[in-house]
Amino acid sequence: MSKYYRSNLLLCSIIGGFLFIVGCQKPPTAALEGAQAALDSAAAAGAVRYALEPYRQAEATLKTGWMELARQNGRLGPFKNYKMADSLLSLAKLQAGDAKRLARTRINDLATRAESERKALFDELLGWREALNGSLVLYKAENYWSAAELGLNICENLLAQKEYDAAIEAVADARQSLKQVGAVLAEEINNQAQMLVQWRNWVQETVSNSRSNGSYALIVDKSAHRAYLIKGGKVTRTYDCELGYNSARQKLFQGDGATPEGKYHVTKARPYGSKYHKALLIDYPNAMDRRRFAENKAKGIISRRAGIGKNIEIHGDGGRNKDWTEGCVALTNEDMKHLMRFVGVGTPVTIVRRCDKWP
Repeated sequence: MSKYYRSNLLLCSIIGGFLFIVGCQKPPTAALEGAQAALDSAAAAGAVRYALEPYRQAEATLKTGWMELARQNGRLGPFKNYKMADSLLSLAKLQAGDAKRLARTRINDLATRAESERKALFDELLGWREALNGSLVLYKAENYWSAAELGLNICENLLAQKEYDAAIEAVADARQSLKQVGAVLAEEINNQAQMLVQWRNWVQETVSNSRSNGSYALIVDKSAHRAYLIKGGKVTRTYDCELGYNSARQKLFQGDGATPEGKYHVTKARPYGSKYHKALLIDYPNAMDRRRFAENKAKGIISRRAGIGKNIEIHGDGGRNKDWTEGCVALTNEDMKHLMRFVGVGTPVTIVRRCDKWP
C-alpha cells in the first residue's frame, strides 16, 4: 500500500468519524412530551372552545415537529439532525401556552359579562314586577313575566355549569319576554285612556240615580279592589274585594278569567246554598255584552266556538289577597253578610276597571 493511499484512508476515517460524531444527535423526546403536555393543558383550559385558532396552530406545529422528528429518526446516524424538530416542538409548546392564556382571558371576560347580564336581568324583573303589582292582573303580561323569570333561573343554572355563552343567550331570550310585558302594559294604558270617560259616566249615572230615588247601589272599582255601597248618592260602606284572575280586562268570553265591566242589576240572591258562602247573581251578559261579543266574533278577536259565559256573582270566601275567581267579585264572608242586609234583587251593580272622579 502506497504512502499516498494510506494517508487518504486515514483522512477518510477521521472525516467519517467526525461526521458520525456531529450528525448523530439525541432525539428531542423531552421537547415532544413537553409540547404534547402543553397542548393537553390548553385543551383542558378550554382552548378548543374559546381559543380554537391558536390551539389548532399549536396542534399543527406539534404535528410538523413530530413528523420532522420521525423523519430524522429514519435517517442514517451520520445524517441525523434534530435541530429543526426541536425548534418546532419548542414553538408548539409556546403556541399552546398562548392558546391556554387566551382561553382563560376569554372565559374570565365571558364570566364577568354573564354575571353582569344576570344582575341586570334580576333588576329588570323586579322593576316590571313592581309595575305589574301596581296594576290589575294582566294574564298575558304575567305569563310573559314568568317566562322571563324562568330565563333568569336558566341563566343561573348555566352560570353554575360555567356555560357562559348559553347563560348570556338565556338572558337575551328573557329580555324578549320582558319586552312583551311592556307591550301588554302599554296596550292596557291605552285601553284605559280610551275607556275612562265611559267608566266615569257609568259611575256618575249610578250615583245620580241613587241620589234621585234614595236607593242602594253597589259600585265595584276593579283597580282599587274596592266595592262601594251607595245609599242616596253617598258611600255608606266600603268593602275590599277580589276579582277574576285576569282582572285587567273586559270579559270577552267564557273561561277568560276576566271580571265583566258594565252596568248590571242583581237578578237573584243566594243567602244559602251558594258554593261561596252567600252570593248575589247579576245579569251578565246584558244587551251591551251580547253586542260586543257578537262584534268580537265577527272580527275574529275571539273564537267562533267560544261561549259568552254566565253566572257572574258577588259572593263570599274572599280575603285571599289575590285575584282568583273565574270572573266573579269576592268579598269576605263577614262583608258579604253585611252587604246582603241592604242589597237584593233589582239593586244596580256597576263595575268599572278604574274611576278617578267621583261626584
